[in-house]
Amino acid sequence: MADMKGDVTKIIELIGGKDNIESATHCITRLRLILKDQSKVNDKELEKVDIVQGTFLAGGQFQIVIGPSVPKVYDEFIKQTGVQEASVESVKQEGRNKQGALQRLVRLLGDIFIPIIPAIVAAGLLMGINNVLSNKGIFYPNAYRMEGC
Repeated sequence: MADMKGDVTKIIELIGGKDNIESATHCITRLRLILKDQSKVNDKELEKVDIVQGTFLAGGQFQIVIGPSVPKVYDEFIKQTGVQEASVESVKQEGRNKQGALQRLVRLLGDIFIPIIPAIVAAGLLMGINNVLSNKGIFYPNAYRMEGC
C-alpha cells in the first residue's frame, strides 16, 4: 500500500502537479484526467512508474492505463490531490469541450456516418451478388442460344 502511495505521488508530479488537474475519474483499467496544460506532462517518465502500464491522449482526456487496481489508485489520487470526484460522462464532456474545431467536426461526421456503415457494406455486397448472378450464361451457358425451338 505504501508503494502505491508513492507511485500515485510520482504520477501527480509527472502530470504537472495538483494545480494542473481540472477533473479526474476512472473506468475499468484507466485513470482519466482533464488537464489544464497538457505540455506539463512528462510521458516518458510517467510510463516508468511501476503501476503505470501506458498513457495516451484521447478525446481531450489524458488517460493513464493502470489495470484492474485502478479504483484503489483513484481513491489515493483523490486523497492526495483533493480533486472532486467526477463521473466518466462529465469528464468525457469536458474533454470534448477542449477539442479544437476540426476535431469536433471529425467527431460529428463520425457520429453521423459510423452507424450507417453496416448498411453501406450490406448494400455493396448485395449489389456484387446481384451482378454476379445476373451475368449472362453463368448458370446455363447456352441459355441465350435457344436453337431448334
